[in-house]
Amino acid sequence: MQLKGPKNDSKYHWTEHSKFKMQFYGISSQRALRVIRSPHRTETGIVEKTVAVMQPTSIKRGKDGKENWGSEIWVMYQINRKIKIISVWRYPGVSPKNNPIPEDVLREIENIV
Repeated sequence: MQLKGPKNDSKYHWTEHSKFKMQFYGISSQRALRVIRSPHRTETGIVEKTVAVMQPTSIKRGKDGKENWGSEIWVMYQINRKIKIISVWRYPGVSPKNNPIPEDVLREIENIV
């Protein structure tokens, strides 16, 4: 059975690369949008003027109350007139923290989304 990919609308533009990666990793378009709307971590993307957001697949709390998870879902996007979703991928394990976004830029992004 062939699954239909996400459709471009007035708010989001999906690249062919992101559609392919979503199919490869088994991530739905609604799950990718949920990662964008409520990320667990936000960083600057590796491409200029992009944002990368992450959400764990499932959070488990240990006896000490610390959050643990086995894998992460990442979405890289760019904000122009529309939110252009460039790539979606699944990271096995816990990724290292790299370049967090400053708070003022983060608030501006949240207002747009």
